[in-house]
Amino acid sequence: MSYSPRSLVVEYNIRFLRGFTILFLSCIAIRLNLCLSSIPSSLKSLPLGGHLKFDEHSLRSVARDFGNRYQYHPMAVLHPESVSDIAATIKHIWQRGPSSHLTVAARGHGHSLQGQAQAHGGVVINMESLKVPEMQVHVGNSPPYVDVSGGELWINILHETLRYGLAPRSWTDYLHLTVGGTLSNAGVSGQAFKHGPQISNVQQLEIVTGTGELVNCSKEHNGELFHSVLGGLGQFGIITRARIILEPAPTMVKWIRVLYSDFTAFTRDQERLISSEQTFDYIEGFVIINRTGLLNNWRSSFNPQDPVQASHFKSDGRTLFCLEMAKYFNVEEIDAANQEVEEHLSRLSYIPSTLFSTEVTYVDFLDRVHVSEVKLRSKGLWDIPHPWLNLLIPKSQIHNFAEVVFGKILTETSNGPVLIYPVNKSKWDNRTSVVIPEEDIFYLVAFLTSAVPSSNGTDGLEYILSQNKRILEFCETSQLGVKQYLPHYTTQQEWRAHFGPQWETFLQRKSVYDPLAILAPGQRIFQKAITFS
Repeated sequence: MSYSPRSLVVEYNIRFLRGFTILFLSCIAIRLNLCLSSIPSSLKSLPLGGHLKFDEHSLRSVARDFGNRYQYHPMAVLHPESVSDIAATIKHIWQRGPSSHLTVAARGHGHSLQGQAQAHGGVVINMESLKVPEMQVHVGNSPPYVDVSGGELWINILHETLRYGLAPRSWTDYLHLTVGGTLSNAGVSGQAFKHGPQISNVQQLEIVTGTGELVNCSKEHNGELFHSVLGGLGQFGIITRARIILEPAPTMVKWIRVLYSDFTAFTRDQERLISSEQTFDYIEGFVIINRTGLLNNWRSSFNPQDPVQASHFKSDGRTLFCLEMAKYFNVEEIDAANQEVEEHLSRLSYIPSTLFSTEVTYVDFLDRVHVSEVKLRSKGLWDIPHPWLNLLIPKSQIHNFAEVVFGKILTETSNGPVLIYPVNKSKWDNRTSVVIPEEDIFYLVAFLTSAVPSSNGTDGLEYILSQNKRILEFCETSQLGVKQYLPHYTTQQEWRAHFGPQWETFLQRKSVYDPLAILAPGQRIFQKAITFS
């Protein structure tokens, strides 16, 4: 077969381009592989007191969290011996510049819900390995305080401070979480109406910024960084030490639950209690949807005030609302505490036959959720998907929200607690990064659901996620002014909407403290080496 000169030229050009393309792509692949393979060796050369792990088991162990829905494998896991290990690692990644794709995530007890403490292809810092500085309680100050590592668990802080007759003022419902983790969000529980969230009870912080700089800060000293980090979702620095305010600790708790069938009476009583000078020390509430035999279940941990009346109470599948309260006291104050509780209860409009009351130690009360954890773990029901949804809802919209969500969207028995209780905005510092509604009183509503693996029914993951989506869509279309707590979004446009007027401040703080967007990539707010405008 013969070829014309023109066809020979065309054939030659095609072959040349094909060969060149293959060679070019091969060079890119080789260079990429060299870059990737050089990253672990450069990290390995860092002079650390602790150690980095690169093995598959270590990477897999930090590529999951309590939410059990997202899994992103890092390149390495840092087990720091000291704060300088964290600073050196971040500084090393910072100095590699924007050409490096390495990012850093601080991981506490792994209780994130949607991969927020994961770093795909990056470095995860195991904050629980950080044991310095050792916990130190300072009793001669006003107020007293405790200095703790950012990787310390709140349950350990409780036990240590109680040795001095002291304890932190504000808690989360679950104490097996790290200080750095809760302070990066807010830290909310039934004491927040009185003392504010945990971020309102911090005096000083030690921070490693996104450039590897170690900075001490407080309201008065480096105040911008201090307020940025509190509620900052890990975007501006890693909390390596915190100074937590303490108060005298009680020894006992009078723990009370009552039921309401009328939502208006329920919210009116909650709002009255959190606005009173003399009130309970802890106030929460939860929704009970289509449940029967509830009071019989409570009898295992509560003593009914009037067992005859309580045994005659029937829920009949109605939606009920539980008001949960606690009064702290010392043993010698029992009579005064009982009298005070009786006075508070006399002003409330609950169903009289549903009063349940018991007395427990302060530790048992604060660590009450851990008891449930132990039971669930024994049944293999702890390490399952937890598609939680936490919302902050303005007081003016809570009835509209309840009417639609509890009346039309949530019609089946809930697959976990549905918390609902009000807090006072005056106890929150508006200089922090956390986003809350505008009104003086707003409600935390938390859908703490658990999904049954492999289920396609109403207790399955897909059904619960679609239910959460319906709730969020209702909030948005009705313009209720709702904000997510422990927020999760996938686009920066959604994050802009979440922060609203605070977005520009948040963006400016990011450009100062983490200009290459190295920190907390799992939040999905910024991309590495973002260009700020």
